[in-house]
Amino acid sequence: MASKVKKHKVKSRKAAASRYSVTGSGKKVKFRPQGMRHILTKKPSSRKRKLRQKTVMSGNIMKKIKVMMPY
Repeated sequence: MASKVKKHKVKSRKAAASRYSVTGSGKKVKFRPQGMRHILTKKPSSRKRKLRQKTVMSGNIMKKIKVMMPY
């Protein structure tokens, strides 16, 4: 009689899940760029406006992040 092997649950890395989000199609990863934490007085308004938007990640880093977030 074959014994049942208990498999581990696949869990997502909470650090990655809080920083990144997958787009609706699931093909790309969005993230908030750096540079909006402090010393905002010397940065121009146009730069701060662009930093407010989430940007889409590309390349091999995206594959690594998708492995950390299976769901």
